Amino acid sequence: MNVEEEVGKLKEEIQRLGQQQPDGSYKVTFGVLFNDDRCANIFEALVGTLRAAKKRKIVTYDGELLLQGVHDNVEITLLPPPAVAVAVA
Repeated sequence: MNVEEEVGKLKEEIQRLGQQQPDGSYKVTFGVLFNDDRCANIFEALVGTLRAAKKRKIVTYDGELLLQGVHDNVEITLLPPPAVAVAVA
């Protein structure tokens, strides 16, 4: 699986496990993602996928490296897709 594919799957899993916010974003804690059986089967390196998604400004969270146990309560936010500009005729 390439990085873009993994980031796409990460977005799906955050939407499945997280809570939608009024602004269209989704929030989930690292512990919920890390301990989910489906995520464990999809992602060989969840932390690496999260870092790639953060670099692409798809998700945001505090810190650089998330570690299981220590950072279980860190909130990961899946940012809403950018608003599409509507052309006015």
